[in-house]
Amino acid sequence: MSYAKDVLVETSWLAEHLDDDSIRIVEVDEDPARYAEGHIPGAIGFDWKLDLQDQARRDFLSAEAFGALMGSRGISNDHTIVLYGDRNNWFAAYAYWYFRYYGHGKLRLLNGPREKWVAEGRETSTDVPSYPAASFAAGPSNESIRVFRDEVYAALGGATRLVDVRSPQEYSGQVLSMAGYEHEGAQRAGHIPGAASVPWGQAVNGDGTFKSAEELRRLYSSKGVAEDEKVITYCRIGERSAHTWFVLHELLGVGNVKNYDGSWSEWGNSIGMPIEKGE
Repeated sequence: MSYAKDVLVETSWLAEHLDDDSIRIVEVDEDPARYAEGHIPGAIGFDWKLDLQDQARRDFLSAEAFGALMGSRGISNDHTIVLYGDRNNWFAAYAYWYFRYYGHGKLRLLNGPREKWVAEGRETSTDVPSYPAASFAAGPSNESIRVFRDEVYAALGGATRLVDVRSPQEYSGQVLSMAGYEHEGAQRAGHIPGAASVPWGQAVNGDGTFKSAEELRRLYSSKGVAEDEKVITYCRIGERSAHTWFVLHELLGVGNVKNYDGSWSEWGNSIGMPIEKGE
């Protein structure tokens, strides 16, 4: 595959390492109820909205709170964390980016979502694991991979390439949000001026595994995304764009990629932020 970093594991590998105490398997789904239906044996489940977000600030947990949460679930700084989830690993990639933000380097993403594991007839369990409490110290926040609204605004018209990973209908302004996600919409439809449309799903195969490095490079170069430029990814609330951040930063080795997790639900609702419509 010739990816830039060794950050993926295959389902076959994980099936052989279910009893490896040096790893912690973590499931983060868009629909947290999926975990209770059956998960990879030993997997720890996190609710992306209730567990991983500050409920008062719509933001990450503080470093202290994040570390306390991980430690309480038996995850230490010494563990290699293998992430996976539903919907082609949207929120698993979001959690991967989140861990990177707080400096954890021992990370892998399953090459394919939970649906692939289930489709292959692999073992699942409804047992919730109970690991001994551990110590997890979150490092200083890595601002080189996360961007906020005002920095995005300051980048307009400059050398930074904006990548909108939503559907073409969302990008063009035909719809405010995907069907079923109206609660995460915005008052205005369209895209951030100058953004290239590269829907996240173009980076994966039908089973949710990632396309080869060669295919990915052709995809992004065809949309004007150069590997030596600054890139900002965004979507609706930051999970699909975290998936694209993973592709660009981790698989292709693009050095300066930031995810804007405020994304369209913030930008499209903000007074004074310009938008464009159309393809």
